[in-house]
Amino acid sequence: MRPWQTLALRLAREPAVLVRVDELQGSGPREVGAWMAVMASEVLNTIGGGQLEFDAIAKARAALAAGRVLEPRQRFALGPSLGQCCGGVVWLSFEWLDARSIGGLAGRLGDRRDWRRIALFGGGHVGRAIVDLLARLPAQVHWIDSREGVFPEPLPDNVHAEQSEPVQGAVPTLAPGSHVAIMSFSHAEDLDVLAACLKRQRECRDLPYIGLIGSRSKWATFRHRLEARGFGAEDLAHVTCPIGIPGLSGKQPELVALSVVAQLMQDLSAPH
Repeated sequence: MRPWQTLALRLAREPAVLVRVDELQGSGPREVGAWMAVMASEVLNTIGGGQLEFDAIAKARAALAAGRVLEPRQRFALGPSLGQCCGGVVWLSFEWLDARSIGGLAGRLGDRRDWRRIALFGGGHVGRAIVDLLARLPAQVHWIDSREGVFPEPLPDNVHAEQSEPVQGAVPTLAPGSHVAIMSFSHAEDLDVLAACLKRQRECRDLPYIGLIGSRSKWATFRHRLEARGFGAEDLAHVTCPIGIPGLSGKQPELVALSVVAQLMQDLSAPH
């Protein structure tokens, strides 16, 4: 369940004050749009912690006690007075929420237009561990496997699962800008998906990251097979293999997933 959905459930029982980062000048603990919801005895989500969040919670609870928001926009300098060394200035907005606000929460706090698009091929142990991590991150996940009955239920609400046979048939349907991670149950499927991604990248140039799980020896074998299919050095340069950030040893699915998701987040944050 996403934070805004949890908030909707809480608002059916009690009011809250929504605190959002409205404007940021210089460095701050969270980006513009970050939010938290403050209730009488509970706080959902975060605007970055520290003294800034502590003071914002106090002001929000003062508004709850008064029955209305008295100052809808307030300025906080992140300097010695707050004990935070970020050095920037944050403007926070304060907004009263109650049961009448529930209908608009999905559009306001669940807006996914700027979420990262990730296409994940493979519903095995590592794929499941990756989805578990991405369920907590601002990502839209297109999860594909050729087998029936692979995907767990229920799925996180930011994950769309597709059973595709042949599995590479899903590549043309991927959203433009998708970051692709390939880890199917067989090398043959991995190769077919990778070839389809490289063909699409050659024609459309809209898959900024194509990652393949496996060893350096696997990639050497795949290179030769892809070259035999007509792909050249420029095409193959788009592939990241082995996938994941370097320096993390171990083959537990959760550890591999952590490495892969960290690399995806790094690449998604980089200019292309």
